[in-house]
Amino acid sequence: MPSFFRRCGVAVLCLFLPICPALAQDVLSSPPPTPATPAAVQEHQNNNPMQVFAPSETVPPLPLQWGPVTLHPHLDYQFLYGNGIQSSPGQQQNTIVQEVSPGVQFNLGDHWTLDYTPTLSFYSSSRFRNTVDQSVQLGWGTACGDWFLSGSQSYASSSDPNVETAAQTDQETYSTALNASYQFNDKISLDMGLSQNLNYVGNGASPTNYLQNLANSKAWSTMDWLNYQFWPRFNAGIGAGFGYTIQDGSPDSINEQYQARVNWRATDKISFQLSGGVEDQQYLSGGASDLVTPIFGATIQYQPFEQTKLSLSASRTVSTSYFQNQVVESTGITGDLNQRLLGKLYLDLSGGYGTSKYISSIGSSSVALSTGRTDNYYSFNARLTRPLLKQGTVSMFYQYSDNSSSQSGFAYTSNQVGIEIGYRY
Repeated sequence: MPSFFRRCGVAVLCLFLPICPALAQDVLSSPPPTPATPAAVQEHQNNNPMQVFAPSETVPPLPLQWGPVTLHPHLDYQFLYGNGIQSSPGQQQNTIVQEVSPGVQFNLGDHWTLDYTPTLSFYSSSRFRNTVDQSVQLGWGTACGDWFLSGSQSYASSSDPNVETAAQTDQETYSTALNASYQFNDKISLDMGLSQNLNYVGNGASPTNYLQNLANSKAWSTMDWLNYQFWPRFNAGIGAGFGYTIQDGSPDSINEQYQARVNWRATDKISFQLSGGVEDQQYLSGGASDLVTPIFGATIQYQPFEQTKLSLSASRTVSTSYFQNQVVESTGITGDLNQRLLGKLYLDLSGGYGTSKYISSIGSSSVALSTGRTDNYYSFNARLTRPLLKQGTVSMFYQYSDNSSSQSGFAYTSNQVGIEIGYRY
């Protein structure tokens, strides 16, 4: 399945979640993850009238079935050559990276999905350590009268080169989300969400972590929306959220979010989703002043022709840094073009720009203090995908990324080229 369609699926899912948590910016181009989305949740997402792009084709069940349980084994292999990849701050390497990702997805009826995928990574450069990453995803969803309920639980361990740390960084992440939507009538609806994110970052005891002040963090949050549908393809909502964050060696914090959003399907070919508001983060110790940040998210989907899909997304968020006593204020914009060529080829072009400002969570009680680090990140990706046999794909890709930083040792420029082969039952 072309990576573009997977990203669209994630984008649609974010419309139903309370928030889309900020993800670590990895340096290497990686195969798109296999989503563990139950059929009931997929159907709920596909019924969203704001979704311009048609849902991707589902893989039909093959004989790997036992009662209500269906197994979908999958395998990815990626060969990549890249330059400018950081092994530690200020140290850039050229290396070949080979990744093998065997996995299996279990579908229990239409309501439960479980996927397990390990990834074995092999580096030709001795400055990197070969690793075995792990990914487990559990998804659930069901309709109950006027309610739609869904949840997810995931675990991931990885040791990948990372933009924020400028090094190969060990980490474990546990993420939990519970969501509920209720339809009062044909005009008014309610969306509620709870999330938990636990991030454990390797420290100086690990041979792949060169920085001593990385800190584990735990965050709990809720975001709830009251929506009104003005007409079938236009609705708006107001939302409020609350969060609590703990970071080792750093002040605990609480935050409130106040937002409004608008969803508009202007025509059959174009739709707009826009949300915006303010986040107020307060530190419970350390003397730092409140951090009040305008936040927003926006997505445009445009399909001028059946074979052409265009999307543009922008966002501004505040998240906990990997470093002690720091938060990251991130703003970014990305665009994507997916074009089907000659019936069986898919060309995917994407690019983006982002800026990350690192802010201290301790210090002055009158003004938020910068740590002195601001990063500006540019990226461009090109991928050509062709179906292979009935259930497989083969792709060639190129990625360019450039990160300029005001702090020494964190800037880099990387060119990566490679091939990926995937097969799914």
